[in-house]
Amino acid sequence: MTVADGLPVGRRVAYWRQRRTMSQQVFADRLGKSKSWVDKVERGVRRLDRWSVLREVAAALDIDPDMLLGDAPPDRPTDGLSADVETIQAALTRHPGLLPSTVAPIDPRRYRNRLDHADAAYQHARYPMLLQLLPDLLDDAHGRDLPAALRVQAYRLTAQVAVKLGAAELAWLAADRGLAVATGTDDSLLEAVAATSFGQALRAAGRHRAAFETTIAAAHQVAPLTDGSGTQAERSACAALLLQAALAAAEHGDASTARDLLDDATALTEPDGPARVAVDAARVTATAALGDHRTAVDLHQMLTVRSQWPALPIEHRAAYLLDVAGAYLEAGNAPAASRVLRATDRLAPPEVRVRPAGQAILTETLTRSPAPDPHLLALAEAAGVRSAW
Repeated sequence: MTVADGLPVGRRVAYWRQRRTMSQQVFADRLGKSKSWVDKVERGVRRLDRWSVLREVAAALDIDPDMLLGDAPPDRPTDGLSADVETIQAALTRHPGLLPSTVAPIDPRRYRNRLDHADAAYQHARYPMLLQLLPDLLDDAHGRDLPAALRVQAYRLTAQVAVKLGAAELAWLAADRGLAVATGTDDSLLEAVAATSFGQALRAAGRHRAAFETTIAAAHQVAPLTDGSGTQAERSACAALLLQAALAAAEHGDASTARDLLDDATALTEPDGPARVAVDAARVTATAALGDHRTAVDLHQMLTVRSQWPALPIEHRAAYLLDVAGAYLEAGNAPAASRVLRATDRLAPPEVRVRPAGQAILTETLTRSPAPDPHLLALAEAAGVRSAW
């Protein structure tokens, strides 16, 4: 039995690439793909669900394709939550226009309270709880009597948790549904919220150019990029869109565009506000995505000592720390990656124990560690990564 036995497909790819002593860039060059594509496969964000592609990946690794498949199907975003994801997908695909009009009306105030509860679950990275809440919320969101803002929020939460679980197609569908609702209103801020979620879903699906174009167009609609223009809410919404565009550009390898957009987002935010911390965190992530991992680590170390750092929601900080752990790994510092992963787990355990991306980074950290920390081994066992080292 090898250490790759029992692992999802993406992590098997990461394991065999390491065994062949190939960097992600070298492996990407062999496949004729981008480094970002390889990274998403290994983190479980992009699925290897076509036999022809799976065979090409196996050939580049000089192994039999069956060694990548093993006993685990490649299309499960998580082992323990796939049934919940399927329930959400069923609720989402019941198209509003085809539902009977005799459904009892929903009380908007009660629905808002339920949404607030679901949003709090997301902000605290309680993804299993959120998965339990979403099907009923989505069923009720189909009601035409609910305000558009509430329906958009339900679709946004669905898209966000789907991205977390590596279910890119589900995220795309939910975000598209929310954008369709938002564009049917005259509310530019609501359109910005929906477009931000749509851009994130497109990035998760590897559609970086589409994500860039969508979010840039929406940013210019919500607030012109000139000093002092727009309300504070409009400027914050514009900054959020620019961050998605910058990350899409970075994942596409366009360093100058990513830097320019991050600078534009900086100009739209207050120096001591939480929105500026979000911009600076995105700069770290974008720098790592562009391959400058040592600079990303340096920027990270300056960011987390600032007093504004805790202003970011728990989910945001934990997801960011996963990106930083990956940067430490690529910079050749597995012990630091281990420390960051343990800090992430203390902050929001589901980010490491539930998310495919977290489990993939945990696996690679163990693989690259000559003598893994006992605490990291305990975390791996708690996350179900029992044979990663």
